[in-house]
Amino acid sequence: MATAFWDRGRDGEAQAAGGFWASGHSPTLIAAFLYFDLAFMVWVLLGPLAPDIAAALGLSPAQKGLMVAVPTLAGAGLRVVNGLLVDRLGPKRSGAISQLIVIFGLLAAWMLGVTSFAGTLALGVILGFAGASFAIALPLASRWYPPEHQGKAMGLAGMGNSGTVLAALFAPALAALYGWNAVLGLACIPLLIVFLLYMALAKDAPGAPAPKRLAEYLAPLRQADAWWLMAFYAVTFGGFVGLAASLPIYFTDRFALSTVHAGYATAACVFAGSLVRPMGGALADRIGGVRALSVVFLLAALALVGVSLSAGFVGALACFVAAMLALGVGNGAVFQLVPQRFTAEIGVMTGLVGMAGGVGGFYLASSLGLAKQWTGSFAPGFLIFATLALAALAGLTIVKHGWRARWGTAAGVRI
Repeated sequence: MATAFWDRGRDGEAQAAGGFWASGHSPTLIAAFLYFDLAFMVWVLLGPLAPDIAAALGLSPAQKGLMVAVPTLAGAGLRVVNGLLVDRLGPKRSGAISQLIVIFGLLAAWMLGVTSFAGTLALGVILGFAGASFAIALPLASRWYPPEHQGKAMGLAGMGNSGTVLAALFAPALAALYGWNAVLGLACIPLLIVFLLYMALAKDAPGAPAPKRLAEYLAPLRQADAWWLMAFYAVTFGGFVGLAASLPIYFTDRFALSTVHAGYATAACVFAGSLVRPMGGALADRIGGVRALSVVFLLAALALVGVSLSAGFVGALACFVAAMLALGVGNGAVFQLVPQRFTAEIGVMTGLVGMAGGVGGFYLASSLGLAKQWTGSFAPGFLIFATLALAALAGLTIVKHGWRARWGTAAGVRI
């Protein structure tokens, strides 16, 4: 990736300017953000609509949890596919294909209707293509930027996860006005606008790595560092997206909020996590990703324990906001580390790490539904995920000294 940047022949100009915005390609960064933002909006769309869908179709708590979890699992698997496509077709073309699949899938669901639990699961798989945008938008932007600006570039592009705020804010209100099925068709309008902007603004960076044989794409999995990064992101991003999808159900079931008010509460939590993602990347650039993640895992665990112990709405909301702030910083911090270790494999590593994040989100969302059905409370699900955050902190403590010694110095940035 660093080679791709410096091979553009603008070495002197970028170094003279000395700033982040002068060091890369701003239109592509904006296009990546917009694509990611709207993709994330529809990726978690079933979460804000879940109370209405469950009432219409008579779903159990476990079915509701699985319904909102399937898009995260589908997105997890498809991120690997998109990571491969990025390295073979280029990020821009891969993103265009993915966007068209989502738009036509939502149009079909709107026109044909979703009338069964199986239908919601099929729709969830289509929405997984939106979640897989992660493996496209991040390398699309990051390949334009040098190592010292990777945290900021990945953080700004990754701030597109703020699209989950749009879903929480507008989907319940639109469903109340027009019905939840109509929301699927209405979502296609902003998606089409962003697709057109994306095609006009985005540009693949020159000097991209040459395509490899299929087996070579999975070579990073032979290295323990890849598995550690995947595990850390399963906690940070898995916690973020799992909560984003599940909080509308939690607030309506736990505190009897209306779907619209549950959407507002969810939006407040998700906005906190989305806002700080680029700050997490910038913080990791400054103090090191390892140090930032150490604080993140501890604070996230404490906040989730607080959620499980909270008896009132205000206390639970405050704990969720704290958890989302920590997890948002963690998302940016992980992706400050990934390109430092796997520069040449950034496309496939973005897919692999993103896949792990989706798996973490699937686990959290589905486990909360199961906990509610089996125990009558969401608390066990939150406590187990808090334990996973502490386990991630223990793992980070084990590997951090080796990382700093082996590849931190070579990368020339803080690890």
